[in-house]
Amino acid sequence: MTNISYDDFAKIDLRVAKIKKVEEIEGADKLYKLTLDLGKEFPKRTICAGIKEFYDKEDLKGKQIIIVANLEPRKMRGIMSEGMLLAADSENGPVLLMPEKYVDEGSKIK
Repeated sequence: MTNISYDDFAKIDLRVAKIKKVEEIEGADKLYKLTLDLGKEFPKRTICAGIKEFYDKEDLKGKQIIIVANLEPRKMRGIMSEGMLLAADSENGPVLLMPEKYVDEGSKIK
């Protein structure tokens, strides 16, 4: 494990987002296109997430997740991905990190 400084960590903007829409990406076996709601202060956000093998579309819609909101956008399969969701690694695949209770979309993780 590589240590980072607190100043580096403080640059990461983690936010709560609600999954509004889940779409297939043509030709992608592992990726979903997620449309996210980050609350009133932020525009809708699109991210590509490699969780298709482990989550059904229907089970994702409406869930609150944690995302890295200030990650530099990156084009994936022709789609501009504007963040990254957080998931824990497990023997059975990724497990999405979610708030224990409802919090407003866009809430900052401290």
